[in-house]
Amino acid sequence: MRRVCLTLPTHRACAATVRAVAEEAAYGARHFDVEVHLLVLDSSGAADLAAHREAVAALPPEPGVVVHHFDEDEQRDFLRGAVARSGLAEPDRVLDLMLPSGVSYGACTNRAFLIAEALGCSSVHRRDSDSRYQYLDGKPVFPLHHELTAIGRRASDVAGLVTRSRLDPALAGRPVAMVGGSFVGEMSVDVAEIRALDPLVHDDLIGLSLPDGYPEIWRRNLVDEAFRGAGTAVFTGDLTTLTTVGPTRVDMCNVAFARGVYGRVPLPPATDTIGSDYFLVHLVHGARLPGVLHNRHIVNFHTPERRSDAGFLAYQLRLTKFLLAVPYLHGVYAGTAAAGDGLLDADGLVRASAVAAAIRDGAGPGPVENAERFDVIERSYRKLGGRYAAAADVLAARRERLLDEARRDMADFALLVDAWGPLVRASEGRPPSPAHEDRAPDSTRENRSPSPAYGSRSPSPAREKRLPSPKGTA
Repeated sequence: MRRVCLTLPTHRACAATVRAVAEEAAYGARHFDVEVHLLVLDSSGAADLAAHREAVAALPPEPGVVVHHFDEDEQRDFLRGAVARSGLAEPDRVLDLMLPSGVSYGACTNRAFLIAEALGCSSVHRRDSDSRYQYLDGKPVFPLHHELTAIGRRASDVAGLVTRSRLDPALAGRPVAMVGGSFVGEMSVDVAEIRALDPLVHDDLIGLSLPDGYPEIWRRNLVDEAFRGAGTAVFTGDLTTLTTVGPTRVDMCNVAFARGVYGRVPLPPATDTIGSDYFLVHLVHGARLPGVLHNRHIVNFHTPERRSDAGFLAYQLRLTKFLLAVPYLHGVYAGTAAAGDGLLDADGLVRASAVAAAIRDGAGPGPVENAERFDVIERSYRKLGGRYAAAADVLAARRERLLDEARRDMADFALLVDAWGPLVRASEGRPPSPAHEDRAPDSTRENRSPSPAYGSRSPSPAREKRLPSPKGTA
């Protein structure tokens, strides 16, 4: 029986989401021959953390589901051990990239990848705390259904299980590396207010997120569609496509990766940067690895915290850092796309060395170009007035630091790619040990092998700790 990891990273109150994702885990265990490890990685404050602990403790027992809830101290202990065993030359720097002091969408998912490796999982399935499921006939519509149907299997074996195939026949022998859908509801990047205040400013800002060289009519369409996901589409039935999935068609709250991807390359660990966790979506597409695109879209919503003054300012900072990072990322995406099959080794797995080279050789912007980009952001915010003008003052005071961080973030990413292989090997079979509960004695169980189609390996001992509680959490 293969193990899979369904993960929910969070830094905010989301007890209802914990319960909902636990239902999805139970669905997966009931309908597929898998053991689902529900992994909640919690960076919340003390009150929200306590509420999450209560929510986890109250989950009903489910055969085939193992629940893990780790706060930041427990995650840090796990990472310290992995970094120490890896023998890396800069252990403190690597630890900081894996668990930085600021919010990092890439780093929290990287921790999920390493813990999944420690648990012996063959795939990671990510959800977000500010999302929920659609319903059909009174029942939640779980993306895990399509993810577990296809992830890791050879594309030729999946072709008969999807609604349609648009995959190049030459790729049929490759395994499905990614399964994903999008979202409906509120925009993933909160720029609706900007558009309402001044459509031209909206177009200027969103235009910064696009690669250069698109014809104007294409740019116009991309700006109009940016961050809208599947819009207002209501789920009425399944539609699945076997293809090389376009990066803009998938949201990170609704995605699964096979171990052959995340076991080779991490996500950028940049802090306070929205969109930094989409790198693997682009990598899978550039490497022409098969994927399945489905329409079990998750419902996105904006939490009250984002509407507060502090939340608003934090969000504008993250958006600014994303717009400054975009030209660096696009340079890397262009390099990996140009490499094509050269990104893969003889076994069809991603070569980390090729990705690291693309990061280091990426044609990022020059100092003048990115300074001009910052000018557009600051000028746009001042045009909007009100709290946007106040945000422009804060951004202007941090100008040089933000520009420098955009450059350094890519160097940090290249370093982490180089370190990733040793970190993954040092994590195998050594999951974290929760410190907040009295634990039953350790038991050693066979580490069940992952799907043989992608990233398979010989079983190795894995340690699982289970609560003596009848709730069945671990």
